[in-house]
Amino acid sequence: MSTISLRLPDSLHKQARKVAEKESVSINQLITLALAEKLSALMTEEYLEERAKRGSRKKFARAMSKVPKVEPEENDRLPT
Repeated sequence: MSTISLRLPDSLHKQARKVAEKESVSINQLITLALAEKLSALMTEEYLEERAKRGSRKKFARAMSKVPKVEPEENDRLPT
């Protein structure tokens, strides 16, 4: 495990302390979780961009042509 020195504005540190206390975790755990969530979101965005580059309109149209052309059930309709 690595150690880093982190400088936070006093207001942010105060908020982190309050949230960590409320969640019954240490500030270290709170910051670790927050960083993990942010990295996950960024990595997901990159992954989806790469997947989109490999997309094919032709393959999409072929897959959609297999979907039955029926009206949605009442509870699946958009409100009008």
